[in-house]
Amino acid sequence: MKRIAAFILLVVLGGAWSIPATAQRISVEENARQSQEAAKNQQKMLKKAGKNQRKAMKKYAKAQRKAAKKAQHHAG
Repeated sequence: MKRIAAFILLVVLGGAWSIPATAQRISVEENARQSQEAAKNQQKMLKKAGKNQRKAMKKYAKAQRKAAKKAQHHAG
């Protein structure tokens, strides 16, 4: 009975020690890399949103010019 209990205890403790502690924590370098990657992705999204905003403003201005030209043509 004692041998079985000792064997089970040994197996349980052996299993707990086989899991590396480094796999459970993120290193400073890994955290810095992830942070830089997130900042890069944020900049990319902001650049894309700005480009889409400029494109929409250009399209709106063109539509305004066209409407003004059409109104002037019908008035004259």
